[in-house]
Amino acid sequence: MDWPHDPDGEEGSEGRRKYGHAVLAKKIDESEDFPLSAEEYLEAYGDHPVRIDYDRVVSVADIFEYVDEDAVFEDFPEFHRAVGEALREGDYWPYRLESA
Repeated sequence: MDWPHDPDGEEGSEGRRKYGHAVLAKKIDESEDFPLSAEEYLEAYGDHPVRIDYDRVVSVADIFEYVDEDAVFEDFPEFHRAVGEALREGDYWPYRLESA
């Protein structure tokens, strides 16, 4: 896929130092961007790359397929919860908890 910038450059995963949630969160200014709708975020960043792990890169749009398109996030924790659920639901979360 042709990305608007290098997935591992400073605009992406910062040389593979940031993955998943961190890549998505760094696009937001907590003091200025809320409330933020899923639609606004997707419109601005949908084609941006997100490094999931050492060998997998997906688009923001791929992850947001699992976020309610009508969602409006009132604050950063609300955004984080929704994105975390989407990462797990879309099988983009590299860690699994084992149930007893």
